[in-house]
Amino acid sequence: MNTAALPSRLVPPAGPQRVLALAQLGNSVGDGAYYTTSALYFTQVVGLAPARVGLGLTVGWAVGALVGVPLGRLADRRGPRGTAVLLALATGLAVASFMVVRGFVPFVLAACAYAAAQSGLAAARQALLAGLVSAGERTGLLAHLQSTLNAGLAVGAGLGGLALQAGTRTAYLAVFALDAVSFLVCAALLLRLPSVTAVPRRRPEGLGVLRDRPYAAVALLNTVLLLRLPLLSLVLPLWITRRTDAPAWLVSALFVLNTGAVMLFQVRAARGVTGPAGALRAVRRAGWVMLAACVVFALSAGASLWVAVGVLVLGAVLQVVAEMGQSAGSWQLSFDLAPEGRVGEYQGLFGTGVTVARTLGPLLLTTLLVEWGTPGWLLLGGAMLAASYAMGPAARRAAGRRVEARVRQPELVP
Repeated sequence: MNTAALPSRLVPPAGPQRVLALAQLGNSVGDGAYYTTSALYFTQVVGLAPARVGLGLTVGWAVGALVGVPLGRLADRRGPRGTAVLLALATGLAVASFMVVRGFVPFVLAACAYAAAQSGLAAARQALLAGLVSAGERTGLLAHLQSTLNAGLAVGAGLGGLALQAGTRTAYLAVFALDAVSFLVCAALLLRLPSVTAVPRRRPEGLGVLRDRPYAAVALLNTVLLLRLPLLSLVLPLWITRRTDAPAWLVSALFVLNTGAVMLFQVRAARGVTGPAGALRAVRRAGWVMLAACVVFALSAGASLWVAVGVLVLGAVLQVVAEMGQSAGSWQLSFDLAPEGRVGEYQGLFGTGVTVARTLGPLLLTTLLVEWGTPGWLLLGGAMLAASYAMGPAARRAAGRRVEARVRQPELVP
């Protein structure tokens, strides 16, 4: 792949950082096409009822949330590079299995395999990143990866749109084949990275992250902040069409605005986040900006057409600013508060926040915002602001626990 043709903000320095970015770009193109077409493929080609598709995906992501921690621990114990490569291959195989699914039970099994492999892959890649990149460079690299992810999703969504326009079974199958191949490309790129030595312990501790209550509290608060995830894909489309006079095409425009802003500015937004103190400041600022975004979104109800459009665009700008700040702060905290040698296990727990927010968020936010209206927006903004401020005490307790654990750290196997 010719990296010279990519914008500089998408290309980290040469070496492991650039390879990680290219691996992210490779599979995100396939994912963008998959996300755009999968719902219609499962309903129109496979013939499943929409309710069954939703149930199957919910079950799948629930399984993914459960296995993220043990698969992350596997990456710590067996080496993150090999584990990430195997899980990338497993994800590609799971995507390919969707191409031959013909009923509900096989669909649920394939969805469970897909979600489990994706969750484990995310944790293993974070452990690999932690082993290859110094602590001071991790948040900056994650910002690059987030920009790369958005660029790949945008390209993939365009390819998925071509398949939707064709509307044939062959076009849909081509999308799934593309996504499966993209994970093979990801695995091949990950193999080019140096291996990271596993850190076995003399005394097995089980899944100790589940007993680390301060870190679990940080992960839970981050899950509250991640409730913003269903806003763009589900809640705002419903809000715009049911509660405002704004045109339906604005849904697509706001999606492009969000994706483009993250692609262009996420790296810049993360530059000032270099330690726990900076991370907490970023999270608190994001809480205030998210509260402002919720207030602005609420004001769009009942406004005239073009006033509603302007208000919704302003709300979307505030929302993406909050998103970039919260992302940078949470990335920094998730690594800083994890013990050395157990990053995969701890990232497995932290990453479940995305799964929980995407699984439970749609039902919760649809009721809270679309049904309740302005009070719901204010409640959501207040909850996010409260969670952002509660992150400080929780993170300080987690940091104190880490210091104590370092003092009485069990002897490593020579």
